[in-house]
Amino acid sequence: MQSRSLALLACVGLCLAGLGARAIAQSPTYGVGRAPTAAEERAWDIAISPTGKELPDGHGSAVEGARVYVQKGCAGCHGPQGSGSRAPILIKRADQSTPMNSIPCLVPCIRDATVMALHSPYAPVIWDYINRGMPLGREGSLKADEVYALTAFLLFKNGVVKETDVLDCVSLPRVVMPNKDGAAAAPEWKPKTPRLVGYP
Repeated sequence: MQSRSLALLACVGLCLAGLGARAIAQSPTYGVGRAPTAAEERAWDIAISPTGKELPDGHGSAVEGARVYVQKGCAGCHGPQGSGSRAPILIKRADQSTPMNSIPCLVPCIRDATVMALHSPYAPVIWDYINRGMPLGREGSLKADEVYALTAFLLFKNGVVKETDVLDCVSLPRVVMPNKDGAAAAPEWKPKTPRLVGYP
């Protein structure tokens, strides 16, 4: 009988502790932090999906992109020809019989075979990376037109689009990438099933 009383007492204690924890979770914040405004959430939500449905208005061509590449100092990290420097290669070298320079490659080490404009299965991914990650130290400072122009420039220099092609939120997702079939589709997932075989 005493063990039942102890079990009941323990159960009641756990329930009260759970209610207390819930009450604490709902307690005032004491003026620390605040919920973001809708404008702040929009400013942070800049990721572009492979479909490109979130791409902003704007446009750019390879000709404009060549100018932006120089003006924004891209060559300082990526080299004047889009290769031959410490930063990842952007433009596949025409003559691959000559060895790469002796400068060690920064991680991730991107070489001719894995240039983003050739390796990525979706063109909007390139726009997204440039928009969020470049130029180094001034990430997010490029205007949408500049990002479209740089994307067009890199795709043109790697033989994916024509020099006169104008890329925008409609035409960029339609670019057929050389590695379009290279992305593995995510397996279908149903609730209460493991996401990966053998994963807890």
